[in-house]
Amino acid sequence: MLKEKLQKDLNESLKSGDQLKRLVLGMVMTAVKNKELTKRVQLSRTTSQVVQLEKQSQLTDEEVIEVIAGEVKKRKEAMEQFKTGGRDELAQKEKSEMDILLSYLPEQLGESEVRAEVQKTIAEVGAAGVKDMGKVIGAVMAKLKGRADGGIVSKITKELLGSD
Repeated sequence: MLKEKLQKDLNESLKSGDQLKRLVLGMVMTAVKNKELTKRVQLSRTTSQVVQLEKQSQLTDEEVIEVIAGEVKKRKEAMEQFKTGGRDELAQKEKSEMDILLSYLPEQLGESEVRAEVQKTIAEVGAAGVKDMGKVIGAVMAKLKGRADGGIVSKITKELLGSD
């Protein structure tokens, strides 16, 4: 499982003295634990068996990928803000952190592959215009699960539905 790989890599970075990787993986593991706690609280309303609750509150690989993708998005936004503010050294730090996180995500699709998937989904859901954009983006993101940036999916969807 991905969570175990993250924990193993975190332990290795502690031993090797790789401060940046340790910091980034520590933050990701904290985010994973927080999501598990949230899930556990929600599940505790339906069951009170501790063993079953513990087992069900563990995140799946897909949920861990969602957490990592969220962390990547935060780094990307911060990087853009630092560049805009003329703080290139901080933007570079965010990029380094983002690169570490990206290594744990599935291979990202290129724009042409995303465009093909959006076109296929538009046909599948019968989207007629910009008003159906949310439906298309939701369906595409569910299919691609962490393999495409939401901003690119949104841009391509708007482009394709706006030209109809």
